[in-house]
Amino acid sequence: MTLTDSTPGTLQDGAVVPPGLPAQGHAVRRAPVDTRTAVPVLDVTIPVYNEERDLEECLRRLRGHLHDSFPHSFRITVADNASTDGTLKIAERLAREFPELTVVHLEEKGRGNALRKVWLASPSPVLAYMDVDLSTDLAALAPLLAPLMSGHSDLAIGTRLTRSSRVVRGPRREFISRGYNLMLHSLMGARFSDAQCGFKAIRADVAQRILPYTVDNSWFFDTELLVLAERCGLRVHEVPVDWIDDPDSSVDVVRTALADVRGMARLTRDLVYGRIPVPELRAALARGPLPASSRAGEQTPGSSLFGQLVRFAAIGAASTLAYLLIFVVGRGFLDPQPANFLALIITAVANTGANRRFTFGIQGGNPLRHHFEGLIVFAIGLLLTSGALAVVHSTTAPDRLAEVLTVVAANLAATAIRFLLFRLWVFRAPNSNKTCSDATTSTETASS
Repeated sequence: MTLTDSTPGTLQDGAVVPPGLPAQGHAVRRAPVDTRTAVPVLDVTIPVYNEERDLEECLRRLRGHLHDSFPHSFRITVADNASTDGTLKIAERLAREFPELTVVHLEEKGRGNALRKVWLASPSPVLAYMDVDLSTDLAALAPLLAPLMSGHSDLAIGTRLTRSSRVVRGPRREFISRGYNLMLHSLMGARFSDAQCGFKAIRADVAQRILPYTVDNSWFFDTELLVLAERCGLRVHEVPVDWIDDPDSSVDVVRTALADVRGMARLTRDLVYGRIPVPELRAALARGPLPASSRAGEQTPGSSLFGQLVRFAAIGAASTLAYLLIFVVGRGFLDPQPANFLALIITAVANTGANRRFTFGIQGGNPLRHHFEGLIVFAIGLLLTSGALAVVHSTTAPDRLAEVLTVVAANLAATAIRFLLFRLWVFRAPNSNKTCSDATTSTETASS
């Protein structure tokens, strides 16, 4: 099926355009899901690999919860990813007991591979998945599905990283999770708060359009799907969840995090070189502008000079503290210049991303261009601090305190220059129409 197909049941038929607004391929809202369909309204996929210990309890709990609380027809699909233990036999036995349960056996491992194949083949209009350990409280399932059923949203995700979420897990996993999502926000311009929570749902009409452009077969699939959805102008609804870490989880967190970083690099290349036809997908899928033609408060969220200075100063203070910490630690095993470079490059990337989002109020757009220009600004700061260190070392033999005071003074001068370049060059708004266009076409992320 191509993007121009108008096969019954695809997104084009489900789009509703209010009177008086131009269609132009952009749907302002989606039609509610037809719950009178002969196929199950909801298909919940459980990807499993060697889960014989937890599978039966999971399926009985999930089936009981859906039977008691979901008012429409449903199906649970166990996607067995080449298990070598008794997982498949347990799933098949339970499928004979429960008519709502089906089993799909795959020869290849990988959560992304399983979800892509099961979702593309499913006839249900609403698709969801959750991890087999049911770490997420099932009470969040209803608010996860409701905005998709009504047509309000296109995807829905559980998030463990909002203030109203209640999470029990170790500090290492918490640090890695928050660090990874910070990288997504800074480097890829993402706005969803939690990429990897195993509790997500999507409308099938949307899934049919964007899933063929996902390629990751493992854990990065979630991130790839969400980044692509935002780039295509879809609405992602977030639901705070109660989540308890499974201490017996077989997931290698560090290895998964490294694979996710490699996935970010690959996805960035795909977007830059046009492997994914984002303009065409956006033309077919994106929600159009709201009826209000003038939303000045949203069009220029970071236009006040005073407000920009306050936010820039707060971010600059945090960046300076991080810079000093990294510089002092780096001096334990590096010479002054390499330690200065390491501290600057790490804080420069985070500083650019934070100022882009919070100081100048930019969402969507092209974060890669901003980071490239931010690195040019970083080079100016590097010249100032490196030059100051070179001058000090050429005239005297400074102690560690003198080095720190020197780089602090040079960094303050670089900070003033950075603000001017950010405001007048990197994050400038070419004209008000462009700002309006960016504001009205950016993906809307609804956070509960």
